[in-house]
Amino acid sequence: MDVVSVLTESLVSTVGDVLPIAGIIFGMQYLVIRRPMPNLKRVLLGFLYVTLGLSLFLLGLDQALFPIGKMMAIELTRPEFIHGLSHQAGMALQWQDYKWVYLFAFAIGFATTIAEPALLAVAIKASEVSGGTISVGGLRISVAIGAAVGVSLGVFRIITGIPLHYFIITGYVLVIVQTFFAPRMIIALAYDSGGVTTSTVTVPLVAALGLGLASTIPGRSAVLDGFGLIAFTCLFPIISVMSYAQISHWLVVRSKK
Repeated sequence: MDVVSVLTESLVSTVGDVLPIAGIIFGMQYLVIRRPMPNLKRVLLGFLYVTLGLSLFLLGLDQALFPIGKMMAIELTRPEFIHGLSHQAGMALQWQDYKWVYLFAFAIGFATTIAEPALLAVAIKASEVSGGTISVGGLRISVAIGAAVGVSLGVFRIITGIPLHYFIITGYVLVIVQTFFAPRMIIALAYDSGGVTTSTVTVPLVAALGLGLASTIPGRSAVLDGFGLIAFTCLFPIISVMSYAQISHWLVVRSKK
């Protein structure tokens, strides 16, 4: 009965979130456009699938992904774990002692980005409209590398306690400089890549990782230091995609010469 009540609560909450979207779509169709909804049965069935899928996904986030991210952060920062690997007991921990945390952050940033359905959809459309010039795999990998570097650097910021704005300002200055030199075709796509990266799969794990680290590392506040990791995940894919385009363009020009 507990499982049934949890599922019911998640479903009711999702219905409340989806209804305004359906109201806007049907309201515009019938009150403004004043035409019947094409393929009404398919649209209603699609809303049903979306509602069920979202409710199950949100339940999975709450029951699995959030706890996993926090658990890994706690386990990897335990003094017993670090002492047993590379640190002498009784000595204060330094930022370089958390190398397994950096590795996990990079791996989880890369893996979750590759798994993002929003990124896959954008990559497929970008490949279609560019006539295959932008490859699906190349775009996904370049975005995933940027997200992985961003998550790792964000973890480094949490561990060291360096203010967030130093990294963000520096990163966006680099983005502005790159914008002047990157191929024009890729600029808009690069900026969009930062948004689609932080979607349904990446955000729960990355947010849980940041909050878990801030709550276990001495001297850190979950409120002040735990958040901000998503900003790194948004920023660095922009840099990596434009870098990928610039390197590809340079290689093409070099081969022609």
